[in-house]
Order: sequence, then C-alpha cells, then structure tokens
Amino acid sequence: MGDTFDPDLIHAIFKLVWSRRAHKSEANKPMDIEFGAGTSKKNRSTTANASALKVSCELLRVFVTEAVQRAAIIAEAEGIDNIEPTHLERVLPQLLLDF
Repeated sequence: MGDTFDPDLIHAIFKLVWSRRAHKSEANKPMDIEFGAGTSKKNRSTTANASALKVSCELLRVFVTEAVQRAAIIAEAEGIDNIEPTHLERVLPQLLLDF
C-alpha cells in the first residue's frame, strides 16, 4: 500500500466537523428544554475507531488520486502541463457519481 493520509490529521478534521455540527445544532435548539444529567449531546464525545480512520484515509487517498489523474488527462488533452482548478471542477461531478 502506498502513502496515505495521516490518520491523526483525518481524525482532527473529523473532530472539527463534529464539533461544528454539534455547536450548530445546539444553537438551533430552544433554550427551555432540559435534559437529564449526562444526556446532552454536548457532553458526549464522538470518537472514531482506528480501523475506521484507516479506511477513511485510504478512501480519501483513492478519491484524490483518481481526481488528479482525471484532471491530468483533461489538462493533457488541452495541451497544458499544469492541472488547474477548472480541470478538477470538470471531473468532480462524474467522479462523485462514480464513487
């Protein structure tokens, strides 16, 4: 298996997204509702299994590699040596459908 994303980095990104979602959902709740002790989502920690992180890293690696390869094909067809954001924008819809 080749190089992949660092599981600690992916875990930190996941935690950031989870905390933002929790904060957003807390802001949308009415303030007059009370929960029993320890039942608030804010008090619960969200964790990721080590195996799930490895699989997520590998999925991201495959996705990014495929996106770059497809964008490179388009850039080459246009006679350009560098991949530009527009090349990625063109391959993204089909790439998302393929995954």
